[in-house]
Amino acid sequence: MLDVVALGELLIDFTQISSDNAGTRCFQQNPGGAPANVLAVISKYGGKCAFIGKVGADMFGEFLRDQLQAISIDCRNLVMDSEHNTTLAFVALDDKGDRSFNFYRNHGADICLLPSEINFEIIEHCKIFHFGTLSMTHEPSLSATKCAVEYAKACGKIISFDPNYRALLWRDADSAIEAMKYGLSYADIAKLSIEEAQMVTGEKEPEKCIKALLEYDLSFAAVTMGAQGCLYSTQKFIGSYPEFPAKVIDTTGAGDTFWGTFLIKFLENNGNIQELSAQKISEIVLMANIAAAMSTEKKGSIPSIPDLDKVIAAFIKNKNGQN
Repeated sequence: MLDVVALGELLIDFTQISSDNAGTRCFQQNPGGAPANVLAVISKYGGKCAFIGKVGADMFGEFLRDQLQAISIDCRNLVMDSEHNTTLAFVALDDKGDRSFNFYRNHGADICLLPSEINFEIIEHCKIFHFGTLSMTHEPSLSATKCAVEYAKACGKIISFDPNYRALLWRDADSAIEAMKYGLSYADIAKLSIEEAQMVTGEKEPEKCIKALLEYDLSFAAVTMGAQGCLYSTQKFIGSYPEFPAKVIDTTGAGDTFWGTFLIKFLENNGNIQELSAQKISEIVLMANIAAAMSTEKKGSIPSIPDLDKVIAAFIKNKNGQN
């Protein structure tokens, strides 16, 4: 039995690592794509997971496949496409570690996944099915995503959703919001950035956003707010954490680290929100918040996932009220 199966984009993040006096930037090749990042956290923290998606049958696609296999992610449904190139993203960083993106995705392999290429048996044998919206920006991956989501729901799987909004990849904001609403209508648990939550709910205040999200019949919702920490809620209670202190270098993948940590710890604690106490959920979110902050202290997304023992040590120290 797999813990989590994720469907979506898998791409190359060329992350800025330096800039000389003339302003010439140097970039480092890293694996990227939010669903894959989430799985990487889960796998590194002891979970079993599989990825569904498509990359080019090129040097970048081979690199991505090898990177996932190296961290024990099941890649039997990673399709290698000889007709389309692997999608590339260039990630530039400002002096605070915040990101700006440029994508090379026209006819990229990740948006060419066909419904007929999905291995539904993998979905049958998982506990959680996870997806985002970037596989819904274009056909045929839009149809493939909906096909997989609806199958997972029919199989009674826990549906996990994180929009991972990137404005440059959408025709317009309304199209993105429509996809977010679709995802929320099928999700059981969801994580959104504050920007995404504001877009899809039309609210501005975080507390109003999360209350509006719960109207989609979610059992759990989290809103990540960068330097303002995170807000989370079930149908019974609401809680929050401030930003965990970190020496921020690169925020790429921090939200994915948060959600991957939450998912694996959620499964380790029965995987049923209704059966978890407010204190236990609070502890799971705290650990996710710590892991996300620690991930910002290194560059890249998958390479920056912190060691679990380091996260646990900080979690215990924080619980004991130590500085």
